[in-house]
Amino acid sequence: MPKFPSAEWFQEVRDVATQNDGLRKLGTCDAVMGVKVGDQAIELTFEAFDLVNIREIQPAELANIDFYLDAPIETWREMLDNIKEHGKADLKHTLNTIDFLEPEGFAKSNDQSRKDLFYRYLQTFQRFFDASAQVETDFATPQPV
Repeated sequence: MPKFPSAEWFQEVRDVATQNDGLRKLGTCDAVMGVKVGDQAIELTFEAFDLVNIREIQPAELANIDFYLDAPIETWREMLDNIKEHGKADLKHTLNTIDFLEPEGFAKSNDQSRKDLFYRYLQTFQRFFDASAQVETDFATPQPV
């Protein structure tokens, strides 16, 4: 069972998310997205209809990508547990809602035009995370930053 967050966990979600045409129906997605949990960071490169690269990176490297999602492990766990329970995020646990409710925001970037890719491709990213409902997840306990 892969731990969240890890490249292995994201690879398993990718395998589920690309098994059907769900992502393809939403259109192309070209963005480099990061996920930050404590001192762990993962880079996800979406090109056209696929997630073509997944790699663990140093948190400082997040400054070089389009945007990243940053929240405490408790927020991630609540979202992913909700997705597992319902098969997809309910309205309180979508990426968009979490971004709106987090005081500092969920999606972050040094460049607003690059951060806008989060909103442009939001449905693709949500569909991707919703695929995690079919992945057994063990939650790592990242060290606080």
